[in-house]
Amino acid sequence: MEPLASKIRPKNLKEFIGQEHLTGKGKPIAVAIEKKHLFSFIFWGPPGVGKTTLAKIYAKALNADYHELSAVSAGKDDIKKILEESGTLLGPKILFLDEIHRFNKAQQDFLLPYVESGRLALIGATTENPSFEVIPALLSRMRVFVMNELSEKEMEKIIKRTGYKLKKDAVDWLIQMANGDARQAIAMLENTASLYKKINLDNLKNTLQSKFLRYDKQGEEHYDTISAFIKSMRASQPDAALYYMCRMLEAGEDPKFIARRMVVFASEDIGLVQPTALVVANAVFQAVDTIGMPECAENLAHGVVYLSQAKKDRRAYDAYLLAREDAKKYGNLPIPMSIRNAPTKLMKDLGYGKDYEKYPKESLLPDKLKNKKYLKK
Repeated sequence: MEPLASKIRPKNLKEFIGQEHLTGKGKPIAVAIEKKHLFSFIFWGPPGVGKTTLAKIYAKALNADYHELSAVSAGKDDIKKILEESGTLLGPKILFLDEIHRFNKAQQDFLLPYVESGRLALIGATTENPSFEVIPALLSRMRVFVMNELSEKEMEKIIKRTGYKLKKDAVDWLIQMANGDARQAIAMLENTASLYKKINLDNLKNTLQSKFLRYDKQGEEHYDTISAFIKSMRASQPDAALYYMCRMLEAGEDPKFIARRMVVFASEDIGLVQPTALVVANAVFQAVDTIGMPECAENLAHGVVYLSQAKKDRRAYDAYLLAREDAKKYGNLPIPMSIRNAPTKLMKDLGYGKDYEKYPKESLLPDKLKNKKYLKK
């Protein structure tokens, strides 16, 4: 059965959604299609933004003998086979190579003479920086087009195209979940439709959760006891914390599990007010790993008492939670150009690192988050 993403795939630029800087009137891909201009290029951008679709539209417009390969599984023999085929169309021979960054240097070297001679027009697609992943000789013969993450409005249009009728809360959730990846949103709708009669917010969430299997090998007692242990240290009650530590050890709990929780606690609950807590917790973990039971119980007890008596400050942890919430909510917001890394000429030409200042007063957060303050004073 044909996947939904394939069924609703745009067949021309009028149907294509997004990437207006490439497909709009007078823009590079639109002009290339209008003038039937054949050349080799790379689409660089995140997953699900239309790289494959736009390559197909371009090839169809040029009436090309179009071939697709994935660099994950393809090799030199697959390319030779394409080159040896006579082709059924009068147009040029185009190879779309998905994940071109997965081709090693020898494979890219093999492609070079065919691209250079014009015998093969190569369209590469990659989520990785081509400056690092594509050999200079091949990169110099290809133009790089940066493709952007789809906006919320663009995602909404694509969701509407699927034909499924969703309420606003379901659409909003799906857009946030997909994080600018149209393919992921379409797949989620298709999977939900196959599992449930109705597509709503609850069923979308259930479909997402069904991908993960939960397990509880040691039962409820295990989680209740470690919870009591952490909360006792948080409340600065070393006696209670020591009791729950001993209870876990006597029950056969792995002492490294307890030590790991202490390392987490040192940053989560003590944090900035007593930074040495993390040093002590790490030293306890190393001692536990080196010495083992039963002697390492003494190291655990030492650490437990120290962490319990330490002052508590959750500002760093709370700031992390707030920042994580925005990272999950907004996805990969564009990083200000001035602080992007620019080790290659291509990246400098694109404006990376322009007007960089070492000690700016202006916020370096993405534009959408400029006024956010995560760390409280």
